[in-house]
Amino acid sequence: MDTKQIGEFGERAAGKYLADKGYRIIRYNFRLKMGEVDIIAQKDSCIVFVEVKTRKNNLFGEPSEYVNRNKQMRIRKAAACYTDIINNDVRFDVIEVFYEQRGAEMAVKKINHIENAF
Repeated sequence: MDTKQIGEFGERAAGKYLADKGYRIIRYNFRLKMGEVDIIAQKDSCIVFVEVKTRKNNLFGEPSEYVNRNKQMRIRKAAACYTDIINNDVRFDVIEVFYEQRGAEMAVKKINHIENAF
């Protein structure tokens, strides 16, 4: 699997996790020149902008550590463009998806949802 396929797997797993927790998925991969948001979801009256990081393990640090200030700034800029058209509370979350390879298939090993990550 290449990194794009791994990322897509993680985003789908995170979306299912959020939906199972009562979130409504509004959009995947909201892209603008200044940034991208992996998942935009809604829980009650709050719009949640989610960055998903997918890893096999944490040998090189926790996945959430890769959401650095530069990445946070790009997500905030994209979110600001999106929220210009709505009037809701907003929150920025990170979801870490850990997976394992089972033959040709990937399986979710663990999901860690960090609310109000930045």
